Amino acid sequence: MKGLRWRYTRLPSQVEDALSVEKGEDEEKEEEEEEKTAPAPASVSAPAPEDPVEPQLAEASQVLGPSEIRQLSLHLPPRVTGHLWSLAFRTSRDGFSLRSLYRQMEGRSGPVLLVLKDQDGQMFGAFSSSAIRLSKSFYGTGETFLFSFAPQLKVFKWTGSNSFFVKGDLDSLMMGSGSGQFGLWLDEDLYHGGSHPCATFNNEVLARQEQFCIKELEAWILS
Repeated sequence: MKGLRWRYTRLPSQVEDALSVEKGEDEEKEEEEEEKTAPAPASVSAPAPEDPVEPQLAEASQVLGPSEIRQLSLHLPPRVTGHLWSLAFRTSRDGFSLRSLYRQMEGRSGPVLLVLKDQDGQMFGAFSSSAIRLSKSFYGTGETFLFSFAPQLKVFKWTGSNSFFVKGDLDSLMMGSGSGQFGLWLDEDLYHGGSHPCATFNNEVLARQEQFCIKELEAWILS
């Protein structure tokens, strides 16, 4: 009698069954992830980013043109984006007087954009986080900055070294200070002014010279 030969068939264990199932599930997940991350067809394009909000002025500026207004708007705090620019003061309309500027600012709390053009045709100015007013000490926040078009726009933001943002006296208006120098100062007749490098903004001289004479000055309320 010939010996019998037995054939053994190895059956998968429960552990192997579980691993096989998990592997299959992982492969399905990978396929789903690939479908999600796969690039869209060429005919489908993502929406283009929105253009910056174009500033709206209640009336035309005698100092800034449309290009300068657009450039400046990109550096304004987000909280004023889209707000109407209202002209509160203009020297050719309201007179060359700092006291007149203070009077026009009474009852206003919104931020102010102060823009100047001197007798040399240079454009520069400042953004104040609050209305221009008489004060015994400096006021304002780190949103305040100085700027100049020379001819390209240069913006001088707060350095954090001090908090000498804005101070309004009866005989002068000062913005930025350090070592006895002011980033921008205007006298009581709003005709003579000066600009020096200061620690508050680490700015350059805003005009072509440290001393200048004002041809036109405007104060815009951005609220």
